[in-house]
Parts: sequence; C-alpha cells; structure tokens
Amino acid sequence: MKILTCSAHLQHLEGILRKSLPIVFGAVLNINRGNPGQFEVLVDKWPEFGAVLARPSGEVASGDMEHCRRGVTRHPGTCQVCSEHPWMPPGLQDGLATVSQDLAGKKGVELDIVDTPLTPASPSLAPGVRVGSLSPSNVDLLNETWPYGGNARSRRFLAEILGHFPQVCLQDGSGQPLAWVLTDHFGTGTHSYTLPEHRRHGHMQVALTVAAQRAHARGFPTFGHTALGNRPMQRLQEMLGNQRLPGVCRYILHNPGLDRDAP
Repeated sequence: MKILTCSAHLQHLEGILRKSLPIVFGAVLNINRGNPGQFEVLVDKWPEFGAVLARPSGEVASGDMEHCRRGVTRHPGTCQVCSEHPWMPPGLQDGLATVSQDLAGKKGVELDIVDTPLTPASPSLAPGVRVGSLSPSNVDLLNETWPYGGNARSRRFLAEILGHFPQVCLQDGSGQPLAWVLTDHFGTGTHSYTLPEHRRHGHMQVALTVAAQRAHARGFPTFGHTALGNRPMQRLQEMLGNQRLPGVCRYILHNPGLDRDAP
C-alpha cells in the first residue's frame, strides 16, 4: 500500500471521505490539523483508491499501538485491515465494509452503532458539578474503569489519547472526576464512563452533549457506539435523539489483558 505524504493529496482524501464519513475520516481530519497522534494514511492506489488504512506512523506489525489501526474499503474484499469499531451516519454505509486480520488471541465484542448528532443545548449541570478536564494523574483511574484496560498497554494507550485529544470531564467541587468522555486518534468518542456512586444524576447526558458540541465546533463529526448489553447507555442515546444504525459491527481487540481472568 502507498503512504500518502502530500498535503494536497491528504486534503483531497478528506474531501472524498467527508461524503461518506467512514471511521478513518476522523484520523484524516486529525492528520490534516497538526497530526497530534502522529498517524499516517495508506491507500491501495492513488488517486482511484479502493481501500484506506490509518495507523501510527512507522508502525510495525508487533508495535504497541497495533490496536489503533483502522480502515475502510470502498469495495468489500479489496484488502484486509485491522478494524475496531467502524460506524457512519444513516444512509451512507452502502458500499463500505471492513474486514479484520485473523490474529492470534483476538476477541470480539458485538456493538450497537449510533450516529451522534449535535444537540441544540446542554442539559443542566447538577448542583456542585462543573465541566473540567482530566489530567495525566487520572490515567490509572481510566485504566481501572475501562472494560478493555487493566494492563500496561492499555494504560499507555489511554495516556496517549488523554495527552493529545479532546476530552470532557465532569468534576465535583474539589476537582475529582465524576464522569468523562474521551476522544481517540479517529475522532471517536471512547471510554465514556460515570463512576458508579455518581450515576442516575444525568452526568453522562451532559458529558456527551458537551463533547458533541465541541467536536462540531472544530468541524468534526461525532459518532457513538454502545455495547449490546449496555441498556442504560442505549436508552440515553435514544433519549438524546440519536439514531441507531442497522446491523452490528465487531470490536476487534488486541489486548493481552483480556485473558488475565481466563482459567
């Protein structure tokens, strides 16, 4: 595959992807706006490409950031790529498909897919709660509460996105995190979480709304995904007016920590 390095080509690719909004579009947006995650984009050919892949610059197959590769094909079967959770707005998914490599030890989690529109106004904050930001000192808390975390590789990944990409955190009066929404290298909302003792107060509704408003202000689309078993988040997405896309995608995890409890 060919690595795109020409800024004009990358801008042209952004314009093409904007018409269909595949998951890789967010990575191209970030690359064209300073490339905070130090990513690169590959295509099978140029300019009439059939497949696009985004990955950390100079990545090798065994690199620690292997779980951060995502891509999309214009025509199913044109190439094999590693994919986590692709999604796109309703009506635009035709002709786009993703496939994953058969890697040892991978596990899949079925996800619902939703498009997250910009809501017109933020819901009210609970008394004593303010919108703030997570700090690097919170990375251990993130790693402990992320379902796919709990090991050194996941901690490095969370520290990377915490240090380079937008996030929203609701805090109490002493500045302690109550709920948060992170954003990854692909402009994707990830690890949205409310601490158990602070649930049922509308915190996640506020965090998701603020995150969507900030993304749209930067010119980024916002997308969401919800695990099939996470009914509270599904109900919240429906309440916010988000539209569930048809079908189910697979979240391909390359995370050795998932086997830590295996017999």
